[in-house]
Amino acid sequence: MEILPRTPSAKGPAEWFTGDVWFDVIIRGAEPSRVRVNTVRFAPGAHTAWHRHANGQTLHVTDGVGLIQSRGGDVTVIRPGDVIYTPPGEWHWHGATPDNFMTHTAIWEGVADETPETEWGDHVTDEEYAVPNE
Repeated sequence: MEILPRTPSAKGPAEWFTGDVWFDVIIRGAEPSRVRVNTVRFAPGAHTAWHRHANGQTLHVTDGVGLIQSRGGDVTVIRPGDVIYTPPGEWHWHGATPDNFMTHTAIWEGVADETPETEWGDHVTDEEYAVPNE
């Protein structure tokens, strides 16, 4: 058993995020484990660019109110306790609503070869980042 050292919080790069996003790496498993777990904190209005994961992704919302969308789907509100699974290769984005912070735990698996774990696309447009009527 080992207590791992805490890594410093990292600012999400502008190529991947709109607005202020910070993440903490919880675990980045070494082979043979490929598990990846991050805590991600989004300021109001902050969100990811379109992206997809080679092996899918699971999000667990722990605080605040957020939004998520798969390419071609509806924008959906997410809240604490919600668990969202995005299958491998599905383009999607997620982040905070304009008026709320949102924190989630992101869980995904790395890949065994040189394939990128995550492929990043275009930034979400203002039209795509729309809060649905509830």
